[in-house]
Amino acid sequence: MTKLNTIGIDLAKQVFQVHVNSSTGKKLISKKLKRHQLLDFLRQQPTALVAMEACSGAHYWGRSIKALGHKVRVIHPTYVKPFVQLHKNDQRDAQAIAEAAVRPNIPDVALKSQEQLDLQSIHRVRDRLVKEKTAIGNEIRGILMESGVVISRGHGALKEQVTLLLEDAENGLSLRCRRLINDLMAQWYDREARVIQFDKELQEIVKHSESGQRLQSIPGVGVVNATLLLSLAGDASHFKSARCFSAYLGLVPKQHASGGKEQLQGISKHGNKHARRQLVHGARSAYNALKKKPDDTRLGQWLQRMEGKHPNKIIVALANKLARIVWAVLTKKVVYQA
Repeated sequence: MTKLNTIGIDLAKQVFQVHVNSSTGKKLISKKLKRHQLLDFLRQQPTALVAMEACSGAHYWGRSIKALGHKVRVIHPTYVKPFVQLHKNDQRDAQAIAEAAVRPNIPDVALKSQEQLDLQSIHRVRDRLVKEKTAIGNEIRGILMESGVVISRGHGALKEQVTLLLEDAENGLSLRCRRLINDLMAQWYDREARVIQFDKELQEIVKHSESGQRLQSIPGVGVVNATLLLSLAGDASHFKSARCFSAYLGLVPKQHASGGKEQLQGISKHGNKHARRQLVHGARSAYNALKKKPDDTRLGQWLQRMEGKHPNKIIVALANKLARIVWAVLTKKVVYQA
């Protein structure tokens, strides 16, 4: 039990619920506060352990409260849920957060700096634009297929073949369909230009980041993956081990054990699905490169021992290994040694 008072805060947009426990766990205060009142209230409290769930705005409030001299814990909602008593409401949520905060075995979510949040925002916007670009391309292919025109796979084929179709006046496309396809292609080019703009910004960020440069020495980790991992992990020192970081990304197998019998299942898929997806894409690139040019490195030898398994299983296992290498590179501040 901590010797400090414990303050649990149920974050919201405008009205926050605050629950204060004494160092012995006795309830002292339970009240609602407006957004502008929260920092003033905490400023008047003696140094305490302030806890909140990881959610939108948690990192901002965590940094602001930490600047007041309080100790801050941000906890994943999964670890708070078991402490909610009976029916869920704001008061019981804040009380559950305060109860979970004093448990030493419950892990914290590391506070992100403003630079990390900016990087994270860039990646989220970029990811949305990539999805929109793909959706628009699929929409164009579907409309043209209804008119008896089939476009080859790939972005390059889409740009080239649609341009030729619009220039061909005798291919049977109606005027209304041509206008629609032309408008959709303008949207497609707009998304592509914005993605390229963000890619240039990410390249500039990596160029001035020592950690980003070190991450790019790892197979399958380029500019996009390096900046994404930096926004997610920072210096990665708050993860106890490489396996903890890999588990955070959801790349370790789920485990079911009972009666002394252990069974390993598929990967857990916890954590940031965007980072996991990008790391698997990077692992696929590294896998293809190592298959074309086998070498005697430890990674190459491991890949040879995995021969015979399904490629997708090998790629996910490789992504798991790459995540552990990322942790080692970030924590030890060294370049990857093959």
